Amino acid sequence: MSGIAYALFDTAIGRCSLAWGAGGIKAVRLSDSDDGLSRDRMLRRFPEAVEAVPPPHIQAVIDDVVRLLAGEHVDLSGAPLDMTDVPDFHRQVYALVLKIPPGQIRTYGDVARDLGDVTLSRAIGQAMGANPFPIIMPCHRVMAAGGKLGGFSAPGGSNTKLKMLTIERARPDAGPQGDLFG
Repeated sequence: MSGIAYALFDTAIGRCSLAWGAGGIKAVRLSDSDDGLSRDRMLRRFPEAVEAVPPPHIQAVIDDVVRLLAGEHVDLSGAPLDMTDVPDFHRQVYALVLKIPPGQIRTYGDVARDLGDVTLSRAIGQAMGANPFPIIMPCHRVMAAGGKLGGFSAPGGSNTKLKMLTIERARPDAGPQGDLFG
């Protein structure tokens, strides 16, 4: 078996896929229209990857993703992410975004301020668009100013982002800090 494997799994938003290697999770893909497309996209990214049964520690993350997308408040911030190929700036952004709990929302500007430079909002958006771990690294919880959704690079775009925020009971219209329901 090669060093990278992947698995497809069902969630409340459709079939998703997750790739892993010795260093942890390499990538997550949110719902594609069919399994063939999911496999093709995973193999385009990792040509040497093989479809396999996940080891227990990876299956535990998949189970948590499924639970989160079913509406449970699950903390995925401890998932083993392999950031070997992630640029340093993106790692800094992701470290902050990983701290946003389900049901809460931040803006690109909020994250830029946390990094100490409000002029970085556009770069924050680019880091979100390059996120190889959507849902685990919750880029869907980062929105544009004024309560606007902003972009989302996963299949389904902003509709998928809104669906995920709805599942988490976040209120995109509540302003940049968002609210927890209940």
